[in-house]
Amino acid sequence: MLRTVVLVSGVLCLGSTATAQVNTGDLKWGPAPAVFPAGAQMAVLSGDPTKAGVFVIRIKMPAGYKIPAHNHPTDEYVTVVSGDLSLGMGDKLDPAKSAKLAPGGFAVAGAKMSHFAFSPGGAVVQVSAEGPLALTYVNPADDPTKR
Repeated sequence: MLRTVVLVSGVLCLGSTATAQVNTGDLKWGPAPAVFPAGAQMAVLSGDPTKAGVFVIRIKMPAGYKIPAHNHPTDEYVTVVSGDLSLGMGDKLDPAKSAKLAPGGFAVAGAKMSHFAFSPGGAVVQVSAEGPLALTYVNPADDPTKR
């Protein structure tokens, strides 16, 4: 009985803390941070990707967009919302070593796991992680902030 009360209390508490309710049409898109290659747009759904704590963002990639091999200090959870995203693990962007994810597709890149992404036709992806958002490029020459 106590277990049931604790479980129900936990569920009720979770339900009462929901503060992010956003429809796709209400998203406020802007340029993605400079750490991303030029051309992408970003919208924040929850949290603050510049601070410690959980955040949820969407990234809109134009056709032909590529993110060279990089890693993050924390786990990254990626869901394809629309379009197509090819994602691969490794130290170099290699299409032969990638998997194509369709809308609804999901991937996890563990902390410090090098990975890359590209979208031949354009995509919107949702990313959840612990902030602050950080990308470390395997090849420093790929880092757009160093150009």
